[in-house]
Amino acid sequence: MVLGGASNFSALMLCSRKLVRYVFFKRCFLRNLCSSSAEPETIATNIDAQIRALSTQGNIEEALSLLYTHSSLSLQTYASLFHACAQKKCLQHGMTLHHYVLHKDPTIQNDVFLTNHIINMYCKCGHLAYARYVFDQMSHRNIVSWTALISGHAQSGLVRECFSLFSGLLAHFRPNEFAFASLLSACEEHDIKCGMQVHAVALKISLDANVYVANSLITMYSKRSGFGGGYAQTPDDAWTMFKSMEFRNLVSWNSMIAAICLFAHMYCNGIGFDRATLLSVFSSLNECGAFDVINTYLRKCFQLHCLTIKSGLISEIEVVTALIKSYANLGGHISDCYRIFHDTSSQLDIVSWTALISVFAERDPEQAFLLFCQLHRQSYLPDWYTFSIALKACAYFVTEQHAMAIHSQVIKKGFQEDTVLCNALMHAYARCGSLALSEQVFNEMGCHDLVSWNSMLKSYAIHGQAKDALELFQQMNVCPDSATFVALLSACSHVGLVDEGVKLFNSMSDDHGVVPQLDHYSCMVDLYGRAGKIFEAEELIRKMPMKPDSVIWSSLLGSCRKHGETRLAKLAADKFKELEPNNSLGYVQMSNIYSSGGSFTKAGLIRNEMSDFKVRKEPGLSWVEIGKQVHEFGSGGQYHPNRGAILSRLEIVIGQLKEMGYVPELSLALYDTEVEHKEDQLFHHSEKMALVFAIMNEGSLPCGGNVIKIMKNIRICVDCHNFMKLASYLFQKEIVVRDSNRFHRFKYATCSCNDYW
Repeated sequence: MVLGGASNFSALMLCSRKLVRYVFFKRCFLRNLCSSSAEPETIATNIDAQIRALSTQGNIEEALSLLYTHSSLSLQTYASLFHACAQKKCLQHGMTLHHYVLHKDPTIQNDVFLTNHIINMYCKCGHLAYARYVFDQMSHRNIVSWTALISGHAQSGLVRECFSLFSGLLAHFRPNEFAFASLLSACEEHDIKCGMQVHAVALKISLDANVYVANSLITMYSKRSGFGGGYAQTPDDAWTMFKSMEFRNLVSWNSMIAAICLFAHMYCNGIGFDRATLLSVFSSLNECGAFDVINTYLRKCFQLHCLTIKSGLISEIEVVTALIKSYANLGGHISDCYRIFHDTSSQLDIVSWTALISVFAERDPEQAFLLFCQLHRQSYLPDWYTFSIALKACAYFVTEQHAMAIHSQVIKKGFQEDTVLCNALMHAYARCGSLALSEQVFNEMGCHDLVSWNSMLKSYAIHGQAKDALELFQQMNVCPDSATFVALLSACSHVGLVDEGVKLFNSMSDDHGVVPQLDHYSCMVDLYGRAGKIFEAEELIRKMPMKPDSVIWSSLLGSCRKHGETRLAKLAADKFKELEPNNSLGYVQMSNIYSSGGSFTKAGLIRNEMSDFKVRKEPGLSWVEIGKQVHEFGSGGQYHPNRGAILSRLEIVIGQLKEMGYVPELSLALYDTEVEHKEDQLFHHSEKMALVFAIMNEGSLPCGGNVIKIMKNIRICVDCHNFMKLASYLFQKEIVVRDSNRFHRFKYATCSCNDYW
């Protein structure tokens, strides 16, 4: 792992130098105003108390302003400010204070108590490289130093680094319960064997009986067993651990509550529950993903809903939010979720509104945006987090109009320099098809964090701008992480830069200390497969140090379909169906492969198999925005009120395109029927319907009608791709299609992907 070192740390600290100069000027100015006849020691004591009170209340800027007016303050005061910066994740203030402390007294960094608070601040703000740098510079460390760093890495899920630090801790100190709990939390989402090793060490030094450690062990085992995550690897360990505890507190029950039946047992035996208990139960409901038990869990959700009303906990906004999220995740009607929200809206504050908007952001982005507008009309003052959630919803829209509206509000409220919001704006603009606006936001930012660089790299990737992504990577002034290389490898995959992708993949661990994970292997399989190097992809899967997941098998399956590799496609489809038996992709891809090869009997057997196992194919849908309304199209536009007129105009357009050289790709037809029927199958694809409807309503299109933007939920087919190229020339318009994988920009009968997708 590359932790940044002195050069990167110094570079980041320099970002706050202007602010430090301002602070010193302000300090000199205020000192002249602070004349007093009181004794200096009394003044210092009062100032210390005021600063600590302000930092405890979260008024960091006021506390810092007061701090910079005095030159003699206690270490406890500095520590309280670093602690407040950590709680509020105010990295810039924390960095400025750190720089001020070092400038004022360089020897102060030798104080273990204060340095531990500085390490904790950087960890809580997500800058682990700089936390490690401060840690490495310490001449003396105590157990708190080690534990703070372990906890920071655990919160980022860096298990390998956590174990390395824990080994270092063992060489110097006897670990405390906090070090164990942090390490166990990192093991929750990873290999159960790591957690069992930690458990063994806890047993060896008799810390497993500690309630804090025992509760962490219960949480880990329940998440890695049948209780919470569906892994069914150690289904009894959490319960065994729970029963062995001599003393249990409410946290013990809450940790174990992932099993709904345990909550029922707890309730029937008269054991009280609180808000945290219900939140844990709802959390376990949200982890349910099996289709055959969804209805059962939905009924349990309804029962818990009744219990929250009966107990009066329905007045707790966290409970309401968790309840709505459970209903949404379990397939409940979004109207029911909104009704619950509406019934409690009178007692909500800005934090509550934001939490509930976040529930709707992915499930129903339009509703989330409307709630944001409603919040604004009711005179609530959105904070930066509210704006970021609203922008998250905007990323799902067809055009950038909604994101631009929120951007204007961000500027109006003075948040335009907030790094988190700029990152959210970049993501929203890129997902809505406006790479230029995404670049503009990035270029106007005063300071880029790692998320900023990664967001811009991802923007280039989904728009097929691999060379721009590689050039930007060379300009990065922060250490890349796992997400950086996912974006870069994805960008290379979209345009067939195999050699560049292989070089990047090999450099990850050698040059940057980033260990390749499943996401990176998936990108490499996709990179090889798209380029026709199917057997290289297969060989890479064989050599992987971890078990391939469904994403890797689906990538291989898609490549096999593209290049007609039936044998390997059958293997990939079988592996995919083992991992995701209810996902239609494996069946559909094999059916398409057989149909393309003329094996319609085998294709029919695959469709019958889908029917027998009640696997439903995701319908192909397309969306286009006309005026202020988004129109949805399925195949043939069956449910659109203007279907007849659209089909009539489509027939005319097809005739015009055929005169220009358009030839339908009949090999894509799924059935062995007459040529006319095969053509009908292709002509009625949803994106063709959406395009024709947009042409019919040219005057209501955004951007003056020169650009048509269409969004799809699945990959665009070869026939529709050819259709869009010629249509862009026929109508002299730019047609932008966002499919499930990337953007296609059609202009003058060419596509930005260069027919490589």
